[in-house]
Amino acid sequence: MSTARLKINLEALAINWRNLDARTNCETAAVVKANGYGLDAARVGKTLADAGARNFFVAAAEEGIALRRAIGPGLGISVFSGHMPGDTKLLKDFQLTPMLNSLDQMLRHFESLPGHPFGIQLDTGMNRLGMEPGEWAAVRGIALAQSPVLIMSHLACSDSPDHGMNEHQLEMFTQMTEGADVPRSLSATGGLLLGPKYHFDLCRPGIGLYGGAPYDAALPVIELEVPVIQTRDLAPGETVGYGNAWTAQRPSRIATLAAGYADGLQRALQNRGIHAYSGAVPCPVVGRVSMDLVTVDISDLDHIPEALTLINESQTVETLATAAGTIGYEILTSLGHRYARTYSS
Repeated sequence: MSTARLKINLEALAINWRNLDARTNCETAAVVKANGYGLDAARVGKTLADAGARNFFVAAAEEGIALRRAIGPGLGISVFSGHMPGDTKLLKDFQLTPMLNSLDQMLRHFESLPGHPFGIQLDTGMNRLGMEPGEWAAVRGIALAQSPVLIMSHLACSDSPDHGMNEHQLEMFTQMTEGADVPRSLSATGGLLLGPKYHFDLCRPGIGLYGGAPYDAALPVIELEVPVIQTRDLAPGETVGYGNAWTAQRPSRIATLAAGYADGLQRALQNRGIHAYSGAVPCPVVGRVSMDLVTVDISDLDHIPEALTLINESQTVETLATAAGTIGYEILTSLGHRYARTYSS
């Protein structure tokens, strides 16, 4: 069997949620979009609900289906993309709460689902989703008269605590919601870590639950173990992989592993100091990452392993992200569908 195994520690996920929740005096929700950041929204949602989360956020209404089936009725599921054309039946049937982003969405929601819960998303400077100050000022009275369950915005630079944009958006959000007797939410993981003035009534951590930055105290949630398909011995001067990208400087033993960029191990990781681990022993990844294969120098091992680990406590998702010049979100959500996922709790 050449399928790599992605091991997911649901107890670590639950502990990360509890520890983040302990940092606030408000409600702590959970973001489970992108199929629970690639780890299965149903399993992730059920675990977090059992840990105490009462509200969840997804990107699109379609993502709410599996989550609702997993967590059952009664708990909140909010939709960041709001009420899009074609969403009405899903929102109603699966008790989903759209975060309305525009006047058009407000009109669609009030006309097609009168009395159905909704929230409002405001744009406080990110220029991505939500009502801008002028639009909000024009419809605020109408919106508040319909009793939204939440008013939210999103921070653009919360992973940089000293960035001036954080204070600017905090001020904008405070001004735009002043006098509104509605629960408010500004912060995801990064904003939660900025401190109490950013917390308002609800925080909604995402990446921090799954072991990613900027939550440095997070427990690792995943481990990736990849089978060794074949090994070969090289003489000095022989090369490995496409483009002869790595040359043996000594007699070397190379292991070929059953995963590549089709499985989320980005091509940018080649020759970036990434290792595969045999227990605690690091073995350098050498040559180019190809579609289905990675090559590793195992010369310093005294045995030929059946599998090597590419993500573990020593080399986390964030380690790979830094090496590839990206962020942990991209690595985590790119981990391939070919992996056999196993869950522990």
